[in-house]
Amino acid sequence: MKELTVISGKGGTGKTSITAALATLASDAVICDCDVDAANLHLLLSPKVNNKAEFYGMKKALINQDECTQCGQCVELCNFDAISDYTVNSMACEGCQLCHHACPSGAVEMVDHLAGHWYISETQCGPFVHAKLGIAEGNSGLLVAEVRKAARRLAEEGNKSIIITDGPPGIGCPVISSLADTNMALVVTEPTISAIHDLERIVKVAKNFGCYIAVCINKYNLNEENSRYIEGISRKLNIPIVGRVSYDPVMHEAIVRNMPVTLVPKGKVHDEIKTLWAQVQKILL
Repeated sequence: MKELTVISGKGGTGKTSITAALATLASDAVICDCDVDAANLHLLLSPKVNNKAEFYGMKKALINQDECTQCGQCVELCNFDAISDYTVNSMACEGCQLCHHACPSGAVEMVDHLAGHWYISETQCGPFVHAKLGIAEGNSGLLVAEVRKAARRLAEEGNKSIIITDGPPGIGCPVISSLADTNMALVVTEPTISAIHDLERIVKVAKNFGCYIAVCINKYNLNEENSRYIEGISRKLNIPIVGRVSYDPVMHEAIVRNMPVTLVPKGKVHDEIKTLWAQVQKILL
């Protein structure tokens, strides 16, 4: 079993659209959405949820009103202004436990906190594991690890040959959690100045994980000069470009219709994405 993790240095490069399209071309895959802070792959795959599980992140403070003497020490010490009228705002609480340890009457307890949910669903592309982190919640890296563990279990039980993962954008904790032990990182970029800058950053991060790294230039024909510049950077970093996908109105049509672009009336991008998938298969399978 192999794992392909599709990532991007920044949001908006088309990473999720490319992932959804690849999912339709894979005949023996488990699909996984690790962009738990802003999950949207489900919008294109229209999953039917079979199982829903709770995710508990770090413990949050709770003041026992029967024990509280209202001395004000917790309010004074909280660096996050999470305590008002001797009640903790769980959305503001960072779980640092300072109030818990400082409370002279022992009235502050650290309690389990429901931070989100993760799901096992079925789609026309196969089994799908995805999640939704609550508003202003942390521990996204831990939720990513939970989602990946479930996806691997499904792949092993179903004897699937590949897991296709839609990773988070950027270079933060959830990205690191998505890259750990993956076989291949496919970096989706675009010919813009900000994407070029973030491409270099995410490649440097991915190189720490010992996985095969390749680049796909999405919307490459919008600025072919910048696309050539990306090609030069990739050569310098010794990273192959395995796909070039055109800017095509059919991509917008697919998003409006909530479906992968490979399932809408044929456009130029269909063949380009099939070429990309063929290159990925050569590397992984």
